[in-house]
Amino acid sequence: MIDNKLKKGIRVIDDFPKKGISYKDITPLFLDVDLSNQIIDGFVECLVDFKIDAIAGIESRGFIYGMALANRLRVPFIPIRKKGKLPFNTLSQDYELEYGKAAIEIHTDAIQHGWNVVIHDDLLATGGTANAAAKLVSRLGANVFAFAFIVELAFLKGSIPLTEHTNNIISLTKYQS
Repeated sequence: MIDNKLKKGIRVIDDFPKKGISYKDITPLFLDVDLSNQIIDGFVECLVDFKIDAIAGIESRGFIYGMALANRLRVPFIPIRKKGKLPFNTLSQDYELEYGKAAIEIHTDAIQHGWNVVIHDDLLATGGTANAAAKLVSRLGANVFAFAFIVELAFLKGSIPLTEHTNNIISLTKYQS
């Protein structure tokens, strides 16, 4: 089962980036080609029967498997980046961080009206970044069809704010505490 394989492959680092945080490091997964293919297969199994028009990946780790997923589904990949990193006309969305605010952006010509878009990131924690990405996709006239995460920190209840966009929330593994 992929859940067990992921939990074996994810490196847990206590007290990073600050005391009390148990960081889930997915970078060891990149070393395992077979498991990386199984990650993409897991997402494809959940999405293959639906009309998906694009995958939107959130900077930066959402680019790694997001691009591979888009290629496998034969749909465009759309980068959602930190404010000031995209070179063309952009749409920006602010969101709250634990201490302060941040913003992400998307190119204004990246999505066509009415598209069904899957938003991908490596990890779902509080849902702030994914929710901001969904607002960008919606503001461009597309539908947020699903969210796709490798890891969900379920105890933080980050999926709750995402349900305003869709109930299709895919998490290949979850941590309950």
